[in-house]
Amino acid sequence: MLTNSKDLKGLVIRATDGELGTVEEVYFEDDKWAVRYLTVETGDWLAGRSVLISPYSIRGTDWQARRLDVALTKSQVRDSPNVSTHAPISREHESTYLSYYGYPYYWDGPDMWGQAQLPHQAAMAATASAEAMAKRIRDESQDSFLRSTAGTIGYHIDASDGEIGHVAGFVVDDEAWAIRYVEVSTQNWWPGKRVLISPGWIERISWREEKVYVPLLRDAIQSAPEYVASQPISREYEHRLHLHYGRPPYWVHAPREESLDLAPSLTSIA
Repeated sequence: MLTNSKDLKGLVIRATDGELGTVEEVYFEDDKWAVRYLTVETGDWLAGRSVLISPYSIRGTDWQARRLDVALTKSQVRDSPNVSTHAPISREHESTYLSYYGYPYYWDGPDMWGQAQLPHQAAMAATASAEAMAKRIRDESQDSFLRSTAGTIGYHIDASDGEIGHVAGFVVDDEAWAIRYVEVSTQNWWPGKRVLISPGWIERISWREEKVYVPLLRDAIQSAPEYVASQPISREYEHRLHLHYGRPPYWVHAPREESLDLAPSLTSIA
């Protein structure tokens, strides 16, 4: 399902033996545009400590109940590596975290989740020895490609012929845990209208300048089908969107089990 990233905040995370807390923040990778972690505020249960939850562990989303179910126990989360969510998450921190849970390295393969397109399809068992794993962690690049969705809200959108608006949110696929669209507010130029662009159409992001560069004309962005966050995103709407921009749809390259007639569930992130 596709949903706005803003709707993720406040979702209850339920482990196999009780509630862990609520979603506070979303971290995505600006290379493959995948949601890599949810930060969870644990409240009184864990003395207010924030913890990371990977989509590898998510087993279901109940939007009506506003709950995410994860295949974890509270003791697993309590004893997990203490990764600060108030500082950049390095590749070394990620390696330690993924090794603790026995998750594969998502950067270790050509697909969005390493050797798979969906997180639940990825192999869950770590087979390397402790010595080999330690060496690998030491050898990993320390560069982090993780970004906060909330921190990216407000970035200016630069079209090929000038500024057009700013980033207002993100649309997330809660099966692949991929960011399918960036929500653009064009109210700087045309009051009130919001439209979507695919991350695949973005040329580059300048984190220093807080700008997103897209090789599209301002008129093309402004005249795109309007996005209304309160309305579900249908496959028919997506067809019109991609046809408007003359770009192929992302689901052409989706896993075989996904039907082209199936309307995905999108969530927007804030």
